[in-house]
Amino acid sequence: MSDTQIWLITGTSRGIGLELVKQLAATPSYVVIATCRNPTKALALKELADAAKGRIHIVALDVTDDKSVKESVAQVTAIVGSHGIDYLVSNAGINDGGDDRPSLMDLSVLQHVFDTNVVAPARIYQAYLPLVMKSTKKTIVNVSSALGSITLARGPIYTSYSTSKAALNMLTYKEHAEHPDLTVISMQPGHLKTDLGGPSAQLDVDVGVAGVLNVVKSLKPDDSGKFFDYQGKELPW
Repeated sequence: MSDTQIWLITGTSRGIGLELVKQLAATPSYVVIATCRNPTKALALKELADAAKGRIHIVALDVTDDKSVKESVAQVTAIVGSHGIDYLVSNAGINDGGDDRPSLMDLSVLQHVFDTNVVAPARIYQAYLPLVMKSTKKTIVNVSSALGSITLARGPIYTSYSTSKAALNMLTYKEHAEHPDLTVISMQPGHLKTDLGGPSAQLDVDVGVAGVLNVVKSLKPDDSGKFFDYQGKELPW
């Protein structure tokens, strides 16, 4: 695996995660570990894996469940061996609160969104850090949103989602501060036409994902701890 780069991506059964797997699979030197909660139901992902001739490994992973994460680490370790994980992309996320406002928030929804959008990436970071540290690229990407920027936020709407992404951005900074030998960033993929982004989103998912990959593959150590969009522009916190 000397010339190989290994990517692990969470939430790959649809949307951004699925498109990431698709585009990465086009590069012969990439091996992709595609994780999702229910691999048996991820038919589009299975089609990609079947066509990739062993370069896509589908691994069951519920990012909100400690047992599932632990089991996935054992499986992934057997796949990557001493190479480690070059790029760890925490993509799985939800927006169960819709366009909720502070005065209308269901606090149980807020808690659920935080569990998936903040606690889960922290759990994945802790569990997979040893494998990332073994690799050459040592890169972690937390998929965030411009809605998580206090400077760019859109008033009182999307409170649960925006608040969770602001917390994820701080988590990115803390991961960078703890391990300055890693390259850790938050990434805004754009408002994409996915199940989460909706059909009226600004960009097709393939356009946003292509931009994300261009930015991620060109990262330098000095970029760690920062917040970028899919065009490579640094965003304000």
